[in-house]
Amino acid sequence: MIVWLNGTFGAGKTTTAHELLDLLPGSTLYDPELLGSGLRLMLPAKRFEEIDDYQDLPAWRRMVVDTAAALLTEVPGPLVTPMTLLRQEYRDEIFGALAARRIPVRHVLLHADETILRARAVERQDTSGDAGPAASTRRWSLEHLGPYADALPWLQGDAHVVDTTRLTPRQTAEQVAEAVRTGAGACDIVQTPEPTAETLAAGVLLFDDQGRVLLVDPTYKAGWEFPGGVVERGEAPARAGVREVAEELGIELPGALRLLVLDWEAPKPPGFGGLRLLYDGGTLTDDRISKLLLPGAELRDWRFVTEAEAEKMLPPVRWNRLRWALRARERGCPLHLEAGVPVG
Repeated sequence: MIVWLNGTFGAGKTTTAHELLDLLPGSTLYDPELLGSGLRLMLPAKRFEEIDDYQDLPAWRRMVVDTAAALLTEVPGPLVTPMTLLRQEYRDEIFGALAARRIPVRHVLLHADETILRARAVERQDTSGDAGPAASTRRWSLEHLGPYADALPWLQGDAHVVDTTRLTPRQTAEQVAEAVRTGAGACDIVQTPEPTAETLAAGVLLFDDQGRVLLVDPTYKAGWEFPGGVVERGEAPARAGVREVAEELGIELPGALRLLVLDWEAPKPPGFGGLRLLYDGGTLTDDRISKLLLPGAELRDWRFVTEAEAEKMLPPVRWNRLRWALRARERGCPLHLEAGVPVG
């Protein structure tokens, strides 16, 4: 298990984490910031000039998961992780990958009033006596108050909140320990096993009467996606698409779906790639749309979007697949793609 202590700078994550080690038997401090420091030493300096934060590195996010899994082979756990995580897509990627490893997460947000956070930032002192690092840390802390306020709506909905405004670190740790014991903060994410080889996946495009396409926002990975999923062993791809739509959205579709695109996604470490198929699920009536389900463990949201809106929401590989699927739907003829580009 991982007890992830989230919150902005000054919320008391580090001090609470050390107190928590005394209250959770077998617990170990796991600080992913050390991974960021290591990457800063190993990667070319130019790479860090391209990003605002080491959390923007896909390598860091993957290492957070891989290192946690490795640590839990050495210690009984739980791992106590004091780490600010304000980007929801990064939360999805990291917590989803942990769920795929069967590593449960207790997500706890340590929150304090902004006036308290500002006061704590101003009071920060550098123990070395050098005013430079202390001033830099204070500035960093204050600059993150805005992004933290922006992230609060989803954080409060996702995590168990402990208000540290009037608590000592020990009192905060005691509340967190009690929350862990009662199961609070458990992240109910669908556990999708990480692939070990190339996969076959089937997606389904569903439309409204305005011709907009339905996209879904999974809880277990970053970015918007099409309804659908990996085809199980011995399962027909079109049938897999029908099954996934029923499981994800509660919509029953006919088994005979029309193929729009067949796209070969080349392996790109750490991904294994494979064959991706998109089917035409047809137009949903307003009545059927009103009955769409939203399973919290798998999907956070759904939305009908125009082609132009989809381009801003989908990663390039999915966007290319969608735009060619829409062209195939217009022409009434399926297309064969490789890495999102038509061939033949």
